[in-house]
Amino acid sequence: MKFLRHGPAGAEKPGLFASDGTIRDLSGHVSDLSGAALDPHALAKLGAIDTSTLPVVDASTRLGPCVAGTGKFICIGLNYSDHAAETGATVPPEPIIFMKATSAIVGPNDDVLIPRGSEKTDWEVELAVVIGKTAKYVSEAEALDYVAGYCVTNDVSERAFQTERSGQWTKGKSCDTFGPMGPWLVTKDEITDPQNLGMWLKVNGQTMQNGSSKTMVYGVAFLVSYLSQFMSLHPGDVISTGTPPGVGMGLKPPRYLKDGDVVELGIEGLGTQKQTFKADR
Repeated sequence: MKFLRHGPAGAEKPGLFASDGTIRDLSGHVSDLSGAALDPHALAKLGAIDTSTLPVVDASTRLGPCVAGTGKFICIGLNYSDHAAETGATVPPEPIIFMKATSAIVGPNDDVLIPRGSEKTDWEVELAVVIGKTAKYVSEAEALDYVAGYCVTNDVSERAFQTERSGQWTKGKSCDTFGPMGPWLVTKDEITDPQNLGMWLKVNGQTMQNGSSKTMVYGVAFLVSYLSQFMSLHPGDVISTGTPPGVGMGLKPPRYLKDGDVVELGIEGLGTQKQTFKADR
C-alpha cells in the first residue's frame, strides 16, 4: 500500500493512494501515521480496508511528510561507491552516521528555504527506511521485519556549513525545510528488492542524478541491524541511506542551488517530489 498524509502543515490527516489513482482519507480509522499505527501488522489492516468506502480527498490538496512522530532522522554518509568516488572520498570501513534535525522535515512538494549566509546549498536524492516497530540488537536476517516501508527523501545539504565551518555535519544538514519526505510511505511488500531501485534528480529540468540503490555499499537490512546495536530504533524513526553520484559538489566546476531553482526527484516505485528553492529572507 501507499500511505500518505494530507492537509495544511501541522494539521495533516492520514490517507492512502488508492489503486484508482485517488487519494483517500483514513482519519476515520487511525489518528495519524505514527507510533503503533506503523507496525507492519497495523498497516496491513489499514491496507485491507475497501478503499471505495473511504472519503475522496481533492487531488490538489497539499501532501505532508508521509510519516509523523519521527523521533530520529538518521542519515548515512558516503554510502554509494560511485558517489564516494565523485567526491574523492574513500568508502568507509563502517557506515558514517549523522543526524538530521527532525525540524527539517517538510512535505515532498513544499518550498525549500536556502538559509541566510548559504553559499553551497546542494541536492541529494535518497532512499529512506521508516521503522515500524522497536528494534534493538536485531540481526541482519530479521532486520526487515522491523521496517514499515520506504519513501523518497531529498537530503538537502549546505556544503559550506557541513564541511568548512568545523565540527560535525549536522549543521549543514538540518536547516529548516532541508528534509522533504514522501509523497508516500510504500509498504515493504510492494518493494521486492530495495537494493535495486532506480533513482533520479533534475535541477531546472536537467538530469543531475541517475543512479540505482544497487551501488549502495551498506544495504537496508545491514543498516537497520547495525544501527540497532548502538541505539533502539522506534516507530517513525527514519534512516536516509545515502545518495548516488551527481550532487552539486561533485561536479566540475561545482554547482549549487539558487533562489528560484526547481528540483524534481524520484525513486522507482516510491513516487516523485518537486520543490522550488527560495532564499530565506
